Amino acid sequence: RYPVSMRCVFRRVVLGGFALMLGVLLAATRLYAADAPTLVALRVSSAPDDDVTPVLWADKNGLFRQAGLAITLSRAGNGAAVAAAVVGGALDIGKSSMLPIVLAHARNIPLTIVAPGGLHYSPLESGILVARDSAVRSARDLEGKIVSVPALNDLQWLSMHAWIDMNGGNSKLVSFVEQPGTSVGIALDAGRIAAGTLANPVFGQDMATGRYRNIGQPLDGIAKRFMISAWFANADFVAKNGDAVRKFGEIMNRAEAYVSAHHDETAELIANYSGVE
Repeated sequence: RYPVSMRCVFRRVVLGGFALMLGVLLAATRLYAADAPTLVALRVSSAPDDDVTPVLWADKNGLFRQAGLAITLSRAGNGAAVAAAVVGGALDIGKSSMLPIVLAHARNIPLTIVAPGGLHYSPLESGILVARDSAVRSARDLEGKIVSVPALNDLQWLSMHAWIDMNGGNSKLVSFVEQPGTSVGIALDAGRIAAGTLANPVFGQDMATGRYRNIGQPLDGIAKRFMISAWFANADFVAKNGDAVRKFGEIMNRAEAYVSAHHDETAELIANYSGVE
């Protein structure tokens, strides 16, 4: 037992110690918060095609965060919608086929490529699907028929015109409609279209069912090998956020090299993003 005066002293010492510890912790917290890097937020979007896989891999493995970037990735129906959103300021960086970027340049719309996307070089990356029992077997057989593309005036639309004309048909006699890749099989089954263009991963999934045939590679109508897509931003955004854009491009180069060499390992990423098994 201690006298009341001694107990008061002990109480003051203990309370003072707690106050000192609390002060140290608060100061450390403020110091850490001041030193912690502020992440640059980037709104990014792409249609669920296979060439979005590098972004998914880089984000999963923390490459963007390590570089001081925090990306928010959203799905789009097609590249034309992505380009419109970038031009309108709703997105910071988007991916589309090269055609919307080329058309924007021709119309003096200031879009800037910040990283490469997909490269066309393989007959297995996309195709022109028809029903297994369809009478359509050539480009000429498409005359007078309805053919779907992901978006009118996009790269698939342009390449289909070139492919039909190059292979003995007349593209002016073909009617084109917009159809998302995920519903091309449904439209073929219902007889709403005679043929549909689509890319991986949906192309591979539909072919695996055995219900469809592939009659050609539309992109060959342009060239056997060329860059078919790219990541881009508004020139004004690039000018104001040059460091963040440069880091994004460097990460994409690294991620694309890894993903291209590890298809099996990264297939689950695009499967989850696209909803394709």
